[in-house]
Amino acid sequence: MKTYFLEHLIAPSNVLANASSNDASGTPSAIELTPCVLTIGNFDGVHLGHQAMLEQVRQLANVHKISSAVMIFEPQPREFFAPATAPARLTNFAEKKALLAEYGVETLIVASFDSDFRTLSAQAFADLLAQRLNVQALVLGDDFRFGHDRTGDSQFLRDYGLHVTNLHTVTDHSANDERISSTRIRNLLLAGDINAANQLLGRHYANTGLVVGGDKIGRTMDFPTANIDLARLKPALHGIFAVDVVLLDEQGQVIPNGLIELATEDAIGVAGLRPHSLFGTANIGTRPSVDKGHDWRLEVHFPCFKADLYGQTLQVRFLHFLHGERHYDSLEALKTGIHKDVQDLLDWRLQQSDIKY
Repeated sequence: MKTYFLEHLIAPSNVLANASSNDASGTPSAIELTPCVLTIGNFDGVHLGHQAMLEQVRQLANVHKISSAVMIFEPQPREFFAPATAPARLTNFAEKKALLAEYGVETLIVASFDSDFRTLSAQAFADLLAQRLNVQALVLGDDFRFGHDRTGDSQFLRDYGLHVTNLHTVTDHSANDERISSTRIRNLLLAGDINAANQLLGRHYANTGLVVGGDKIGRTMDFPTANIDLARLKPALHGIFAVDVVLLDEQGQVIPNGLIELATEDAIGVAGLRPHSLFGTANIGTRPSVDKGHDWRLEVHFPCFKADLYGQTLQVRFLHFLHGERHYDSLEALKTGIHKDVQDLLDWRLQQSDIKY
């Protein structure tokens, strides 16, 4: 999947110093996109509703023998307008990009949602699509709006001369045809109903991030943790979970037995529920017992495992919700609580198969 940033696509040639092509005079030339079928949106979570839209884009692109493309916004609009109250992210940028590639998107256009972008008129945005991005057709939700004060819609684009297909809302037949939405999935995750959220996602919910330095409180209580960068304002789920974790390479592919290969002292951990994974216990939230305010963290403890994981990229798949975050009055009480949580989650793990630990 090729990724372009919109500001680079529309920038004057004199600022495209890193463009890959040049005109006869040696001056960098603007990037020319191939004709495409485009869909536009946040695509937070890339859930079943999004996947239906992507499938429609791929089908149209195949019929017309042009490329399939998606435009997303970074930050997401509500994060721009009100970051303190914006919805929790289901997927950070890297996760979303990987999922879109997995579902067959050939071209990703990332629009920086800022003051300049939000003030574009509907006419200017349509001009941008047709004249700069080489859009031949669009697949849009039936409630899609764009342009300053949201004055543009699908009919505006049709009147402009673009072919527009509206995909009707995708519903969940198992829940009275309720609309599949990122908001609904957030609510399910926040309630700890991982299985229901997974059904709407069409896959297991997971977070991916780099292992970074933490405050090392866990290791002082004999429960060392990997502190995983969330790369979002706040996570979509909070509490104590059973997880399984795999090690990813630079291309985002699972490294076979990657974590076990890093193990030291023969402490190779407990097998996870998917190939090449290790079982872990995770705390995701603000850790109220250590008074860290709104310092959102994802911390994973691997029972019976020792390794230096700093700088490694891990994908954490959430398997089972134990309980929400709890406040403990002392570090000793916290240690006791963690010990019980780890044992309860190991007991849950043991029930999933005959693997002993």
